[in-house]
Amino acid sequence: MKVKTILVSQPEPKMENSPYSRLIEKEKVKVDFRPFIHVEGVDAKSVRQQKIDLTNYTAIILTSRNAVDHFFRISEEMRFKVPDSMKYFCQSEAVAYYLQKYVVYRKRKIYVGKRNFQDLQPLFKKYKDESYLLPSSDVLKQDTPETLDQLGVKWERGIFYKTVISDLSDLRNVYYDVLVFFSPSGIESLLKNFPNFEQKETRIAVFGNSTVEAATEAGLRIDIKAPTPETPSMTMALQKYINSVNKK
Repeated sequence: MKVKTILVSQPEPKMENSPYSRLIEKEKVKVDFRPFIHVEGVDAKSVRQQKIDLTNYTAIILTSRNAVDHFFRISEEMRFKVPDSMKYFCQSEAVAYYLQKYVVYRKRKIYVGKRNFQDLQPLFKKYKDESYLLPSSDVLKQDTPETLDQLGVKWERGIFYKTVISDLSDLRNVYYDVLVFFSPSGIESLLKNFPNFEQKETRIAVFGNSTVEAATEAGLRIDIKAPTPETPSMTMALQKYINSVNKK
């Protein structure tokens, strides 16, 4: 069956010439964007109940832009002035770049990993005497605490925001040829919103191993997978699939 419509379970990319706009232009498909999950901040009271005292830490581990936003939001709510001596360990260049929204980059001590959390290991080993805070959501990848515990560094996790399932009831009678997922939470949202979801001819596209596992556990048939050596991005995987089915 040919692909004409795609629903991506994320917000629409802000940049004008995104890979999706190129896909739309080249393949003449309709692509809609709709976040299946969204993030809500917890309040300062909830952070205090977790026995988090921001004065106790010398370094902050930032795994996402959400973590950056909510760390500084909570700091402000708690009237905590982040000292100039604070070190920041960012999971990726993108997170480090986003951090500039809050701190003057050249004046701060910022350490950056390549992409995955494990890439930060050499930095944690080098700075093993720091007292680390990991601001996170209520959903945390298992390898994050495992990595920190194995290294024996002093760290604490603070839940600063929560992943919440969005209301998708208006999509009940809308049909798409392909549904695209980037996280297990997205799959969970689909099943919570549509407990009687029947896949039938709908193609499911998933990004990342944890999303593959969640889709498989949910009994969904996976038609498109990324990243692979041949298709490292979701748009490349979609394009390859569309080329194969739309030519028939």
